[in-house]
Amino acid sequence: MDTHILKLALLVQAQGSIAGAARTLDLDPSSVSRSLSALEAELGVRLFHRTTRKLSTTEEGAAYLRRVGPLVEEMQAAAQEAVGTQHQPSGTLRITASVAFACQRIVPLLPAFSERYPEISVEVISSDANLDLVEQGIDLAVRLAPAPKGDLVSRKLMDTRYHLVASPAYLERSGDLETPEGLRDHDCLRYALPEIGDVWRFRKEGTASFEVSVTGRHRFSNALALLEAGRQGLGVGLLADWLVTQDLTEGGLVELCPQYQGTVSGFETAAWLLYPNRRYLPRKTRVMIDFLRERLAR
Repeated sequence: MDTHILKLALLVQAQGSIAGAARTLDLDPSSVSRSLSALEAELGVRLFHRTTRKLSTTEEGAAYLRRVGPLVEEMQAAAQEAVGTQHQPSGTLRITASVAFACQRIVPLLPAFSERYPEISVEVISSDANLDLVEQGIDLAVRLAPAPKGDLVSRKLMDTRYHLVASPAYLERSGDLETPEGLRDHDCLRYALPEIGDVWRFRKEGTASFEVSVTGRHRFSNALALLEAGRQGLGVGLLADWLVTQDLTEGGLVELCPQYQGTVSGFETAAWLLYPNRRYLPRKTRVMIDFLRERLAR
């Protein structure tokens, strides 16, 4: 039995479509379909129900692939271990992240990554929308959210903490902020995103969390624009530590109410690495995951 065809069948099952598997492997969909038909003919069993609009695994196919999956995974791991010291990972890696995270955290690391892995080309897809990794052929995503749910495999990259910040010019003009409740009297910089409302939550160690309704004249669709608005003295912002550390160090922004932890979504928000399937993780993706965790998790 050709293990290449078995891997192909398992990938089709994982992707839920022949077209998705073909994109992942850079193959023609008709070639993938012919390989599946050949496997089914050899086994004498139909593995997939196929129509022009939908693909699903048959009962016999699910049982067969469940048995052979661990065997193929072990063979693939053994092969990679055998050649790992001889061949550099290669290919094009497509990674997506929010506009701010891509600009502030991923792009600055690319020179070091390229030096370590010269045969990998990186395509960075900056978007504040949660793109469909399978449909758009994306290898890896960084999502800023509470623990993700769904079919994607997730690993925590780094914890995040949000800080209330404002420029010295704004504070000189509008006055200081003693507690988060005082935000009701300030111009707050808010996100123009449907999943984020106008209620910010805060908590102090040893006390219960509470909510503050905020208002302001300006909204922004991404964190980089909101950061720049804070620098320009337009109001008070609630921004992630990885985004404001340099400004706080250099004095361009001032942290307000540092004894409080704030959030616009949830206190367990972190940066998460997401990828479609643990079993068929290409080496190019695996080394990027390890590299990002090495550089950012600390």
